[in-house]
Amino acid sequence: MELTLLPLIDDDKCFETVRRLRWPEGVCCANCGSQQVTKRGFDDTQRCRQRYECSACGRQFDDLTNTVFEGHHQPLRVWLLCLYFMGLNLSNRQIAHELDLDEDSAQQMATQLRNGIVARMPEVVLSGEVECDEVYVVAGHKGHPEAVKKKADGAGGDV
Repeated sequence: MELTLLPLIDDDKCFETVRRLRWPEGVCCANCGSQQVTKRGFDDTQRCRQRYECSACGRQFDDLTNTVFEGHHQPLRVWLLCLYFMGLNLSNRQIAHELDLDEDSAQQMATQLRNGIVARMPEVVLSGEVECDEVYVVAGHKGHPEAVKKKADGAGGDV
């Protein structure tokens, strides 16, 4: 008998985790960033998915608006487990098996999660003293170091 993790994962806890990580200082409007937000019940299809309305701009949004999880039919717990399995370096085939998905769906989910992570990565800013080691690459002379030496000697300049 095979144990599946899906029934062990609680939808309420998944949405609570997303809210806590997304809005550590309290819920903000997904459109304008205002904290003047009112709860407007729960989603009809996902009973743990909170809906909100912004008093500042009047827009409605929910826990998943403007996230990588938005607009998909798989429950949030499946997405979070997929992300967890990706972190364990499981193949898409293994993820599909563990989550009882077809391989194409697992591939699409993994691709979307990777793209979402890359799109939200902050730009690297270097400051202070930065050090780089030199790199010397010779292309086209693999296994023939004497050919590289002859060209360098024949160049007639200091190297």
